[in-house]
Amino acid sequence: MSTLEGMIEVRRFKAEPGVCGYLPQETASLEYRFVTEITAPAYRELLRRGWRRFGYEFFRPACPTCRKCRSLRIKVREFMPSRSQRRALKCNEHIRVVMQSPTVSDAHLALYDAYHQAMHARRGWRLRSITKGQYAASFLAGNTGFAREILYLNADKLMGVTLVDLVADAVSSVYFFHDPAWRPNAPGVFSILQTLKVAQAYGAAYQYLGYWIEESQSMAYKNKFRPHQLLQFFPGDEEEPVWVDADTRGLTIRGQ
Repeated sequence: MSTLEGMIEVRRFKAEPGVCGYLPQETASLEYRFVTEITAPAYRELLRRGWRRFGYEFFRPACPTCRKCRSLRIKVREFMPSRSQRRALKCNEHIRVVMQSPTVSDAHLALYDAYHQAMHARRGWRLRSITKGQYAASFLAGNTGFAREILYLNADKLMGVTLVDLVADAVSSVYFFHDPAWRPNAPGVFSILQTLKVAQAYGAAYQYLGYWIEESQSMAYKNKFRPHQLLQFFPGDEEEPVWVDADTRGLTIRGQ
Protein backbone atom coordinates (compact mmCIF):
# COMPACT_ATOMS: atom_id res chain seq x y z
CA MET A 1 0.00 0.00 0.00
CA SER A 2 1.35 3.44 -0.86
CA THR A 3 2.22 5.68 2.06
CA LEU A 4 0.43 8.47 0.18
CA GLU A 5 -2.90 6.76 -0.39
CA GLY A 6 -5.59 9.35 0.26
CA MET A 7 -4.03 12.02 -1.94
CA ILE A 8 -5.12 13.15 -5.41
CA GLU A 9 -2.20 14.68 -7.30
CA VAL A 10 -2.89 16.25 -10.69
CA ARG A 11 0.53 17.65 -11.57
CA ARG A 12 4.16 17.37 -10.52
CA PHE A 13 7.11 19.35 -11.90
CA LYS A 14 10.47 20.93 -11.10
CA ALA A 15 11.03 24.68 -11.45
CA GLU A 16 13.87 26.08 -13.53
CA PRO A 17 17.02 26.70 -11.42
CA GLY A 18 17.73 30.25 -10.26
CA VAL A 19 19.65 32.21 -7.64
CA CYS A 20 18.96 31.06 -4.07
CA GLY A 21 17.13 33.65 -1.97
CA TYR A 22 18.99 32.56 1.18
CA LEU A 23 22.48 31.75 -0.15
CA PRO A 24 23.06 33.93 -3.25
CA GLN A 25 26.17 31.96 -4.18
CA GLU A 26 24.06 28.82 -4.64
CA THR A 27 21.68 27.74 -7.42
CA ALA A 28 18.23 26.78 -6.19
CA SER A 29 15.24 24.91 -7.57
CA LEU A 30 11.97 23.64 -6.13
CA GLU A 31 9.95 20.54 -6.92
CA TYR A 32 6.17 21.05 -6.90
CA ARG A 33 3.17 18.76 -6.72
CA PHE A 34 -0.35 20.11 -7.21
CA VAL A 35 -2.73 18.26 -4.86
CA THR A 36 -6.50 18.73 -5.03
CA GLU A 37 -7.43 16.38 -2.17
CA ILE A 38 -5.43 15.01 0.74
CA THR A 39 -6.14 13.21 4.01
CA ALA A 40 -4.38 14.02 7.29
CA PRO A 41 -2.38 10.73 7.25
CA ALA A 42 -1.16 11.38 3.69
CA TYR A 43 -0.25 14.97 4.61
CA ARG A 44 1.74 13.61 7.56
CA GLU A 45 3.75 11.42 5.19
CA LEU A 46 4.54 14.40 2.95
CA LEU A 47 5.74 16.38 5.97
CA ARG A 48 7.95 13.49 7.01
CA ARG A 49 9.52 13.63 3.54
CA GLY A 50 10.24 17.34 3.66
CA TRP A 51 7.25 18.75 1.72
CA ARG A 52 5.60 22.08 2.57
CA ARG A 53 2.12 23.39 1.60
CA PHE A 54 0.85 26.70 0.22
CA GLY A 55 -2.75 26.34 -0.96
CA TYR A 56 -3.02 23.38 -3.33
CA GLU A 57 0.74 23.37 -3.95
CA PHE A 58 3.24 21.24 -2.06
CA PHE A 59 6.92 21.94 -2.61
CA ARG A 60 10.40 21.04 -1.41
CA PRO A 61 13.99 21.84 -2.47
CA ALA A 62 15.38 20.05 -5.52
CA CYS A 63 18.57 22.07 -6.01
CA PRO A 64 21.12 20.89 -8.61
CA THR A 65 24.11 20.59 -6.24
CA CYS A 66 23.37 22.29 -2.89
CA ARG A 67 21.96 20.18 -0.02
CA LYS A 68 22.05 22.79 2.72
CA CYS A 69 18.26 23.09 3.23
CA ARG A 70 17.26 20.77 6.05
CA SER A 71 13.70 20.15 7.23
CA LEU A 72 13.48 20.82 10.98
CA ARG A 73 10.87 19.59 13.44
CA ILE A 74 10.56 20.24 17.20
CA LYS A 75 9.97 17.28 19.52
CA VAL A 76 6.84 18.74 21.11
CA ARG A 77 6.53 16.44 24.13
CA GLU A 78 10.09 17.14 25.27
CA PHE A 79 10.19 20.86 24.57
CA MET A 80 10.94 23.28 27.41
CA PRO A 81 11.28 27.03 26.72
CA SER A 82 14.68 28.61 27.26
CA ARG A 83 15.24 31.70 29.41
CA SER A 84 15.09 34.03 26.39
CA GLN A 85 11.93 32.31 25.14
CA ARG A 86 10.30 32.78 28.53
CA ARG A 87 11.22 36.46 28.30
CA ALA A 88 9.40 36.65 24.96
CA LEU A 89 6.29 35.26 26.65
CA LYS A 90 6.61 37.73 29.50
CA CYS A 91 6.95 40.84 27.32
CA ASN A 92 3.94 39.79 25.22
CA GLU A 93 1.54 39.10 28.08
CA HIS A 94 -0.67 41.93 26.81
CA ILE A 95 -1.20 40.21 23.44
CA ARG A 96 -4.52 38.43 22.99
CA VAL A 97 -4.29 35.14 21.07
CA VAL A 98 -7.21 33.78 19.01
CA MET A 99 -7.20 30.57 16.95
CA GLN A 100 -9.82 29.98 14.25
CA SER A 101 -10.30 28.76 10.68
CA PRO A 102 -8.32 30.86 8.18
CA THR A 103 -9.90 34.10 6.96
CA VAL A 104 -8.89 37.07 4.86
CA SER A 105 -9.73 40.71 5.60
CA ASP A 106 -8.45 44.15 4.75
CA ALA A 107 -6.50 44.05 8.01
CA HIS A 108 -4.79 40.78 6.92
CA LEU A 109 -3.77 42.31 3.59
CA ALA A 110 -2.49 45.58 5.09
CA LEU A 111 -0.45 43.68 7.68
CA TYR A 112 0.99 41.31 5.07
CA ASP A 113 2.04 44.23 2.85
CA ALA A 114 3.57 46.17 5.75
CA TYR A 115 5.57 43.12 6.83
CA HIS A 116 6.95 42.52 3.34
CA GLN A 117 7.81 46.18 2.87
CA ALA A 118 9.80 46.05 6.11
CA MET A 119 11.56 42.84 5.03
CA HIS A 120 12.39 44.45 1.68
CA ALA A 121 14.09 47.30 3.53
CA ARG A 122 15.84 45.09 6.09
CA ARG A 123 16.86 42.04 4.08
CA GLY A 124 16.32 42.90 0.44
CA TRP A 125 13.25 40.73 -0.07
CA ARG A 126 11.51 41.29 -3.39
CA LEU A 127 8.99 44.11 -2.92
CA ARG A 128 5.47 42.74 -3.22
CA SER A 129 1.89 43.37 -2.23
CA ILE A 130 -0.95 40.88 -2.17
CA THR A 131 -4.58 40.89 -3.30
CA LYS A 132 -7.44 39.17 -1.55
CA GLY A 133 -7.52 36.52 -4.28
CA GLN A 134 -3.79 35.86 -4.04
CA TYR A 135 -3.98 35.58 -0.27
CA ALA A 136 -6.89 33.14 -0.52
CA ALA A 137 -5.02 31.02 -3.08
CA SER A 138 -1.96 30.78 -0.83
CA PHE A 139 -3.52 30.42 2.61
CA LEU A 140 -7.20 29.46 2.33
CA ALA A 141 -7.29 27.12 -0.69
CA GLY A 142 -6.45 23.43 -0.40
CA ASN A 143 -7.77 23.26 3.16
CA THR A 144 -9.79 20.13 3.95
CA GLY A 145 -10.40 21.03 7.59
CA PHE A 146 -6.84 20.93 8.95
CA ALA A 147 -5.85 24.61 8.48
CA ARG A 148 -6.00 27.18 11.27
CA GLU A 149 -4.91 30.77 11.78
CA ILE A 150 -3.65 32.21 15.05
CA LEU A 151 -4.35 35.92 15.39
CA TYR A 152 -2.36 38.18 17.72
CA LEU A 153 -4.22 41.28 18.89
CA ASN A 154 -3.12 44.29 20.92
CA ALA A 155 -6.49 45.53 22.16
CA ASP A 156 -8.41 45.29 18.87
CA LYS A 157 -5.45 45.89 16.54
CA LEU A 158 -4.21 42.94 14.48
CA MET A 159 -0.48 42.61 15.16
CA GLY A 160 0.34 39.25 13.61
CA VAL A 161 -1.01 36.13 11.89
CA THR A 162 0.32 32.57 12.07
CA LEU A 163 -0.97 30.00 9.56
CA VAL A 164 -0.73 26.37 10.71
CA ASP A 165 -1.94 22.94 9.62
CA LEU A 166 -3.03 20.29 12.14
CA VAL A 167 -2.49 16.79 10.74
CA ALA A 168 -2.03 13.25 12.12
CA ASP A 169 0.24 13.60 15.22
CA ALA A 170 1.87 16.78 13.89
CA VAL A 171 1.50 20.53 13.47
CA SER A 172 3.04 22.30 10.48
CA SER A 173 3.91 25.99 10.75
CA VAL A 174 2.96 27.35 7.32
CA TYR A 175 3.62 31.11 7.51
CA PHE A 176 3.87 34.02 9.92
CA PHE A 177 3.75 37.78 9.33
CA HIS A 178 3.50 40.68 11.75
CA ASP A 179 3.38 44.41 12.30
CA PRO A 180 6.97 45.73 11.92
CA ALA A 181 6.42 47.90 15.02
CA TRP A 182 6.04 44.69 17.08
CA ARG A 183 9.54 43.48 16.17
CA PRO A 184 11.32 44.63 19.39
CA ASN A 185 9.15 42.19 21.40
CA ALA A 186 10.36 39.08 19.51
CA PRO A 187 7.07 38.26 17.73
CA GLY A 188 8.62 35.38 15.78
CA VAL A 189 9.69 33.60 18.96
CA PHE A 190 6.34 34.36 20.59
CA SER A 191 4.42 32.95 17.60
CA ILE A 192 6.33 29.65 17.64
CA LEU A 193 5.73 29.32 21.37
CA GLN A 194 2.00 29.86 20.83
CA THR A 195 1.99 27.25 18.08
CA LEU A 196 3.79 24.84 20.41
CA LYS A 197 0.98 25.35 22.93
CA VAL A 198 -1.47 24.36 20.21
CA ALA A 199 0.67 21.33 19.33
CA GLN A 200 0.81 20.23 22.96
CA ALA A 201 -2.96 20.60 23.36
CA TYR A 202 -3.48 18.71 20.09
CA GLY A 203 -1.28 15.84 21.31
CA ALA A 204 1.18 16.24 18.46
CA ALA A 205 4.57 14.54 18.56
CA TYR A 206 6.20 17.07 16.23
CA GLN A 207 5.96 20.67 15.11
CA TYR A 208 7.42 21.20 11.65
CA LEU A 209 9.16 24.56 11.19
CA GLY A 210 10.00 24.26 7.51
CA TYR A 211 13.58 24.50 6.28
CA TRP A 212 16.72 25.46 8.16
CA ILE A 213 20.06 26.47 6.64
CA GLU A 214 22.99 26.65 9.04
CA GLU A 215 24.63 29.54 7.14
CA SER A 216 21.42 31.62 6.90
CA GLN A 217 21.07 34.24 9.62
CA SER A 218 17.36 34.68 8.86
CA MET A 219 16.77 31.01 9.79
CA ALA A 220 18.99 30.95 12.90
CA TYR A 221 16.01 31.25 15.27
CA LYS A 222 14.72 27.79 14.34
CA ASN A 223 17.78 26.05 15.74
CA LYS A 224 17.04 27.53 19.18
CA PHE A 225 13.86 25.48 19.70
CA ARG A 226 15.08 22.25 21.30
CA PRO A 227 15.06 19.36 21.24
CA HIS A 228 14.59 19.11 17.50
CA GLN A 229 15.37 16.80 14.61
CA LEU A 230 16.71 17.34 11.09
CA LEU A 231 15.81 15.39 7.95
CA GLN A 232 18.94 13.78 6.50
CA PHE A 233 17.82 13.83 2.84
CA PHE A 234 14.64 14.25 0.79
CA PRO A 235 13.37 10.71 0.15
CA GLY A 236 11.02 9.38 -2.53
CA ASP A 237 7.40 8.53 -1.79
CA GLU A 238 8.20 4.91 -0.96
CA GLU A 239 11.47 5.58 0.89
CA GLU A 240 11.52 5.79 4.66
CA PRO A 241 12.63 9.26 5.87
CA VAL A 242 15.67 9.45 8.16
CA TRP A 243 15.37 12.07 10.89
CA VAL A 244 18.23 12.64 13.32
CA ASP A 245 18.29 14.24 16.73
CA ALA A 246 20.40 17.36 17.16
CA ASP A 247 22.31 18.21 20.32
CA THR A 248 22.40 21.68 21.86
CA ARG A 249 25.00 22.82 19.31
CA GLY A 250 22.79 21.81 16.38
CA LEU A 251 24.98 18.81 15.51
CA THR A 252 23.29 15.54 14.53
CA ILE A 253 24.02 12.77 17.00
CA ARG A 254 21.89 9.74 16.28
CA GLY A 255 19.28 8.39 13.89
CA GLN A 256 15.56 8.18 14.60
